[in-house]
Amino acid sequence: MLRIHFTATDFARIRFAPRPAPLQELHAALTTVVTRRGGPLFAPWRGRVLRSLPTASEPLADLVPAGRPPSFLDVLGDTMADGFTLIRTTSPGLVRSALEQVYEAVPAPDWIRGLHAGDETAWRTLHRAQQTAYETVLAPVWSVVQDLHREEFTRYALAAAEHGVAATLPGLAPGSRLHEGVWEWPGAAPSRDVFLDGRGLLLLPTFHHPAGPLLQDTPGRPVVLTYPAGSGLPPTEGRPLAPAEALAAVLGRTRLDALRLLAEPHTTTSLARALRVSNATASSHAAALRSAGMATTTRTGRSVTHRRTALGTLVAGSGAPPGRDFAEGTSAQRR
Repeated sequence: MLRIHFTATDFARIRFAPRPAPLQELHAALTTVVTRRGGPLFAPWRGRVLRSLPTASEPLADLVPAGRPPSFLDVLGDTMADGFTLIRTTSPGLVRSALEQVYEAVPAPDWIRGLHAGDETAWRTLHRAQQTAYETVLAPVWSVVQDLHREEFTRYALAAAEHGVAATLPGLAPGSRLHEGVWEWPGAAPSRDVFLDGRGLLLLPTFHHPAGPLLQDTPGRPVVLTYPAGSGLPPTEGRPLAPAEALAAVLGRTRLDALRLLAEPHTTTSLARALRVSNATASSHAAALRSAGMATTTRTGRSVTHRRTALGTLVAGSGAPPGRDFAEGTSAQRR
């Protein structure tokens, strides 16, 4: 379990990254490829990435011999160039200690030893590897990632404005909870306690890392929490929609509408209003989708909230519910 400990000062210093960080998103994507997270839903994407990565990007695999990259790679930056500049300005001592931690039990390749020694050729190798990997993995979908980030930013801002920051944090990670100033993430590995101690927290969504948070904890700096967001599937260009009539024949028209509405969280009441059915009927549709693994239901007090899973997103495609007005569904969800 991950436990993030807040002070009163830390709650006042929670920020949401205004833009995605391409280098951090790239590292999240490559971590997903290496660790095989995401299961079968990510398998087609993972296969495409592995087949398409150019030879020049292969040195990046040397940086994660045990699936754990050196900490000096954890930087932000609005562009790839900004991110690499931040990496390159890391103090030589921190670079050496981070590489020694990663390679404490295995022999290091020649270019890694060059990086450890501060060799400029080794740094150029790293820069070229990151840039070619970005151009292959992220550049084709970067505009999609930017749109998804804006949506997540807006969702967080609206929730924080309505419910307060402390109440909004657990909504970013289903199953987590904030209790007595500690944000608990069950199942996050490795188990650890992080004490903010007044440094604050920067929230950064990622759309290529479906399981668990990535944490950047540098002494003297705000902690950066990169958390899974989006549909649970990797962004793609022009993902084809499932044929509406074929899906409707299998699921039924109303249940298909419910599945598409659950791209956003809905209570049973708001789902019923959007579908123009009774609460009992809406609850029955949500239960059927949940049984099929296409939706989840979480309970907070007397209220239940439904949202579709990555499997549900794969089945539904990205279209709006047929015959439904988007604004109508959104306003119903908010009530």
